[in-house]
Amino acid sequence: MDQATAQDSDELTVGEDFTDQVFAGERWSGRKFVDCRFTDADLRGLVTERCEFTECDFSGADLGDSRHHGTALRTCVFSRATLAGSTLSSCTLMGSQFTDCRLRPLTITDTDLSLVSLGGADLRNTSLAGLRLREANLVSADLRGASLRGTNLAGARLNGARFEGADLREAMLDASALVAARVTGAKVDMSLAIGFARAHGLLVDLGDED
Repeated sequence: MDQATAQDSDELTVGEDFTDQVFAGERWSGRKFVDCRFTDADLRGLVTERCEFTECDFSGADLGDSRHHGTALRTCVFSRATLAGSTLSSCTLMGSQFTDCRLRPLTITDTDLSLVSLGGADLRNTSLAGLRLREANLVSADLRGASLRGTNLAGARLNGARFEGADLREAMLDASALVAARVTGAKVDMSLAIGFARAHGLLVDLGDED
């Protein structure tokens, strides 16, 4: 089958090893994979729609310039993987782990990143606006200049994260979580600014008390 030809299948694939295989430029729709290995696979330019990957290993895989719509990548491992130039829309990556990955530039919209591990990730100038990052691990992540406007960061771990110049307006998070982060020059709304000040032990005078 030609690589550019769409491959539609509702068949469930379990425990297969696709290490080093080439799927560059293919189109997958409705395919389901559980506990499969895509280690060092060439997935560059892959297009998926409504696919499901559960507990799959993408270590060393090249997903550069790939496009994914309505696809679920749950509890998957991405170690030293490349996603630069990729696009994810209306997807879920719940519980997946990213370690030493090349992520920029990344276009990601209407996607659930709850419980995702992005510790130490380079996400500078990336738009994560409006996404769900509940209980995500962002320890030591580099989010300088990133847009997190309206992002749900409830319960996220932010120790050592860099938010210099980032847009945090309307973000949902416990302001005290930012105490251990670097936030110089970050844009915040009044509610977050007050919460942040109080988390640093300041007594905020709102002018409505004697």
